[in-house]
Amino acid sequence: MTQSDLPASLASYDINLLMAQTRNLAADYREQTGQALPVTEELARFDAINILGLRKVENNDGIDACDKPDASSSEDTQLNDQKIDHYLIKGRVIFKAGKARQKLGKISLKSKWTNLLMVIYNAEYLPAQIYAIKRSVIDKEMANLAQDKRGSMTVAKYKAIGELVWETPDLDNGPSKIENN
Repeated sequence: MTQSDLPASLASYDINLLMAQTRNLAADYREQTGQALPVTEELARFDAINILGLRKVENNDGIDACDKPDASSSEDTQLNDQKIDHYLIKGRVIFKAGKARQKLGKISLKSKWTNLLMVIYNAEYLPAQIYAIKRSVIDKEMANLAQDKRGSMTVAKYKAIGELVWETPDLDNGPSKIENN
């Protein structure tokens, strides 16, 4: 295979199929070894963007997605527009015999995201819930933490200060996107 064949080869992959295979591989690996593969963040970005209908943001450190642009605005205007939301997306797999106080991990407070999306996965790496937490709420909570703990809170804390925006579909009723009333 030559270098010029590579882009055509990569373009022929079905990303949905690759993500499904990644979920299966990660779940099997965890079951066999007791260790988790580091794929949760990429799965979280993929799932949050597709489930919530967002637009993936490329090459913007600290911002993973934004609201989809409307037809009347250009892409550059949309990225810099303060009226749209910019999302940092994080994920966490919750295993049944896992730690009681699981943390989401440090988040970048230097980037210009407006909302954090936290995707919670079951042991099969399937999304179970998505929480949205406004930046202003996180900033306020982080200000109350000790200096060495800044940027890291428990999953339970994020759930408490966030809003559930999506949860696993009922097998009988289909997908469940939470509507704001």
